Amino acid sequence: MNIKQLILSLSLSLASGITLAATPSVDDIIHHTNYTSYYQGQDGTAKVKMTITDAQNRTRTREFVILRRDVPTSDNVDDRSYEGDQKMYVYFKRPADVNKMVFMVLKNVSGDDNRWLYLPALDLVKRIAAADKRTSFVGSDFLYEDVSGRSLAADKHTLIGTDANYYIIENTPVAPDEVEFSKYVMYIHKSTFLPISTEYYDKQGEKYKTYTALAVDTIQGHPTITKSEAKNLKTNSSTVMEYSSVKYDVGIPDNIFSERYLRKPPRKLLR
Repeated sequence: MNIKQLILSLSLSLASGITLAATPSVDDIIHHTNYTSYYQGQDGTAKVKMTITDAQNRTRTREFVILRRDVPTSDNVDDRSYEGDQKMYVYFKRPADVNKMVFMVLKNVSGDDNRWLYLPALDLVKRIAAADKRTSFVGSDFLYEDVSGRSLAADKHTLIGTDANYYIIENTPVAPDEVEFSKYVMYIHKSTFLPISTEYYDKQGEKYKTYTALAVDTIQGHPTITKSEAKNLKTNSSTVMEYSSVKYDVGIPDNIFSERYLRKPPRKLLR
């Protein structure tokens, strides 16, 4: 059984709560995918275990908690009112060298996101420049932009095919000089609108990186990827992220997304 068949068997029973026309437009598809990937519920929290494996099969782990709060109060995908600014707080617990480190994002859909990294060993708050959003997220095969999401306006989206289970979308950057890829192709599950597989191609047209959903669960009625893997085909490294204790609509207060809470984390929400 290949990976697409595996994920299909996991996700066929999921109820997405989304209704579209028989032949949706590419705009409808990408907005529904953006919603299911980043905006389900008004806020959310999850524990994450990250396992990084290098070409020599050596592994390192990271454990952290993600808190997310949406600024818009609507879940309406059809009129795009779900999409808006978003706030994200990532608190690292293990191993010891990253304990108490914090990555915070204030996502701005009309401009560049604001990103900060707090380094407790130096008691230093470091601003992550917009140009650095496509760099490695804490030494893994995921990028900073993968964690907080990529703006839909940053790419041109084309529906290049369908099969019984997937919409196949090709995405090409509007500003190709600002990114390392020439395009990426997404296989989006028709029932859940989750991106099950994504393939990145370099400037020479060669596939060099893949992202794959390895497990899907329904949580509080929301289809949710609970295990995913990023592979770098050039370095033969890979990273698996496993999500547990996933919760939606927990009532995360707005004030924790501030510099004060970089140094003084909200302990109750991070348990």
